Amino acid sequence: MISYLDLKKITALHSEEIKSAIGSVVDSGWFLQGEATGRFERDYADFIGTSHCVTCGNGLDALMLSLRAYIEMGVMEPGDEVIVPANTYIATILAITENGLKPVLVEPRWDTYQIDDSLLEQAITARTRAVMVVHLYGRLAYTERIGELCRAYGLRLIEDNAQAHGLRCGSRRTGSLGDAAAHSFYPGKNLGALGDAGAVTTDDAELAQTVRALANYGSERKYVFRYKGRNSRMDELQAAVLGVKLRHLDEENMIRRSVALDYIENVNNPLLQVPSLDYWRNSVFHIFPVMCCRRDELHDYLAAGGVQTMIHYPIPPHRQQCYAEWGQLSLPVTERIHAEELSIPCHQAMNKKDVLTVIGLLNSFGR
Repeated sequence: MISYLDLKKITALHSEEIKSAIGSVVDSGWFLQGEATGRFERDYADFIGTSHCVTCGNGLDALMLSLRAYIEMGVMEPGDEVIVPANTYIATILAITENGLKPVLVEPRWDTYQIDDSLLEQAITARTRAVMVVHLYGRLAYTERIGELCRAYGLRLIEDNAQAHGLRCGSRRTGSLGDAAAHSFYPGKNLGALGDAGAVTTDDAELAQTVRALANYGSERKYVFRYKGRNSRMDELQAAVLGVKLRHLDEENMIRRSVALDYIENVNNPLLQVPSLDYWRNSVFHIFPVMCCRRDELHDYLAAGGVQTMIHYPIPPHRQQCYAEWGQLSLPVTERIHAEELSIPCHQAMNKKDVLTVIGLLNSFGR
């Protein structure tokens, strides 16, 4: 069986470095808010290209804390609107509604699966305070048009960078393109911890300070609580592991992109839509999405051939029970993506034989 994502193999690529880093933390006897976390925050901020990195418990917390900080800073208030792609993972939406803000769902483009910037301006109202772009599947969502609209209307630009670690946009990286960015280091991400972890990056010193306090029970100094905060901290073990993996991220993204290019250049089945070369130039392929109107058949066919796949994601946010109030929304592009998407193996631990096997099965499907 070709695994969709073999975390055992991926971790083994740097096992000695990881064990050494974990051993150093264990020997130190300091497991929270210590040297490993501080070092990772500095290194990741330098890598992303921002002045500040504040670590936290997970990617959802990173999103929630960013928005909560803006509320505490007086930039937003409950009832304000945040424009967001309709086809994102549920965490993006949860972060908005958890803060009493209103998500405004905008359709994606069919060719990129990213928010359609031609629909953005018509979604802006007097209550709009931010645009949250999601670099879904590891593909760049930001466009110059989005930046122009945010500047013209005085909106905050927030990046959900959970799936795009290391992605470049010209000379910059995602996570530094807007006013704030949230990062998830869930184990399956391109930069994955050995458990849950997250971070916020920004050039805004006030935002960084507010996020840090909110994540530490609302405290800026010990036993003094300015905000009604929460406990959301990256532990020293995860910081140490991420510090090791960060050193290899660009190289491993190159391998992912090499696998993706093999797929793009060699899959020629008319029943399937695979990403274009332009898509390839703007992605680090956290996910390699294949669109097929016979998605379930394709899934079963690949499984019978020994290839594990996943669906990202089977049900769009506006069709989830927790957002039943959106049940009457018609979002045809979003709904088509969620009905047709199938994710195939694409990661740094794959070998050429695995890739050729997947290509052969994709090309023989339905023939």
